[in-house]
Amino acid sequence: METASSRVEIVSKGGLPEVPSQYIQPPDARPNLHHGGDVALIPTVDLSSSNSAREAIGDACRNWGAFHVVNHGVPTQLLDRMRALGLSFFQDCPIEEKLRYACDSTSAASEGYGSRMLLGAEDDVVLDWRDYFDHHTFPLSRRNTSRWPLHPPDYRQVVEEYGDAMKKLAQKLLGLISESLSLPCSTIEESVGEIYQNITMSYYPPCPQPELTLGLQSHSDMGAITLLIQDDVGGLQLYKDSQWLTVPPVSHAILVLIADQTEIITNGVYKSAQHRAVTNANRARLSVATFHDPSKTARIAPASELVNQLSKPYYKEVVYGQYVSSWYSKGPDGKRNLDALLC
Repeated sequence: METASSRVEIVSKGGLPEVPSQYIQPPDARPNLHHGGDVALIPTVDLSSSNSAREAIGDACRNWGAFHVVNHGVPTQLLDRMRALGLSFFQDCPIEEKLRYACDSTSAASEGYGSRMLLGAEDDVVLDWRDYFDHHTFPLSRRNTSRWPLHPPDYRQVVEEYGDAMKKLAQKLLGLISESLSLPCSTIEESVGEIYQNITMSYYPPCPQPELTLGLQSHSDMGAITLLIQDDVGGLQLYKDSQWLTVPPVSHAILVLIADQTEIITNGVYKSAQHRAVTNANRARLSVATFHDPSKTARIAPASELVNQLSKPYYKEVVYGQYVSSWYSKGPDGKRNLDALLC
């Protein structure tokens, strides 16, 4: 079980000359930081024109599983304020205050502050070099702002506004993704059902030996669609064509990551994005990921129209809650949980 000390280990070890053993990745998982890394030329989609956006989104989903969006309708001031709130919490808040919001380490995707992502992680499981704060924002019945920090004074209001804006954008994107496959606009959203939204701020402190660690291990997101903003530090990498490519931050753009349930619904035509985060020795990094997922009881299966077009289903039907349990208990290990559903 995660203890208070394990939750705060990252933020309390500034100035260490070397990485503690529990954060050292096995050799085959370590990033090659001596090679600068090729840049991922992820498409940027302008949402000001839905007609041109559909085609561009289809190409991006088919070839990358990810794309940036601009003219997305989310105020730039709101994006900037979310990043500022995250940095304020992780860098300025005393550890005693952080622990008031500690998450429940025995529950998957528990709300609050923590460091260890996987359930029941044994001592030999390598930890990510990351602290996070997870907020439950939709459905509204899950939204309890008293579980969120009080400082800065506008923290709770800004997170609510951000969640509302991101849900609206996610619904628009799911519609465009459906239409890019010549499906009705509502196809993916109806398959997902009521959207469950979590907003996770992730903080990656400077690391004394970044070549030995990962800020976040290789995985694809388990839900339907993820909307991510980065700061100007960078550290996100995308796996494509058997290599890791660096995703440079794009100012005030939002990065869209296709997640596993959308790959299932599209019968494998669109791929979820396998990604990870690397660390650096000099600067802390912050990102904010907004996850849009099905309910735990939703049954996810390939859309019948695409099954008919492709002559067969490529994925088995799955109850989303069971998928989540597997992801958190076994660990992601890239896309193995999705691959287990292949017919």
